[in-house]
Amino acid sequence: MGETRQFELATELATLGGGCFWCLESVFLRLRGVSGAVSGYCGGHVSRPNYALVCTGETGHAEVVQVKFDPAVLTYQELLEVFFAIHDPTTLNRQGHDTGTQYRSVIFTHSAAQAAAARATISRLEASHAYPEPIVTEVLPLEVFYAAEDYHQDYFANNPMQPYCQAVVAPKVAKFLKLFGERSK
Repeated sequence: MGETRQFELATELATLGGGCFWCLESVFLRLRGVSGAVSGYCGGHVSRPNYALVCTGETGHAEVVQVKFDPAVLTYQELLEVFFAIHDPTTLNRQGHDTGTQYRSVIFTHSAAQAAAARATISRLEASHAYPEPIVTEVLPLEVFYAAEDYHQDYFANNPMQPYCQAVVAPKVAKFLKLFGERSK
């Protein structure tokens, strides 16, 4: 009898913060080439943070989404294009009405290549005057990612009628579909 072998597809991780993680996760899960997205916390000084602590703004963590993607289908650069299009990278510690350091625009890189690509993307956007104000997105090496509590995972899919989802998340998904519909699943 022959041996059965299974090969895992080559995947990469990207960890991105741009406001509420429910918004980013709901968009990235619709993006062709993404096989998973986990809402969580990065960049703080408290071990094993939870939502209540992060919401105080005192832990230093940002709400982020860790995205698992197939680089043969979706490049890191393309993922960054979507990221910059679906949030405002020019507002410091704020997205819309959500304020605090936990809502900052940040890219936590998994490699030197990701860091270089993120910085190059920001430079290109700045040079093209894509935004009326300077981009404040931080580019930092990933140290520790903490998955958020289970009820935050797939939040929009599980709570589409929740008022925040209707007022904030749904419009971000609609914007993504308008701008990147050809890249959606």
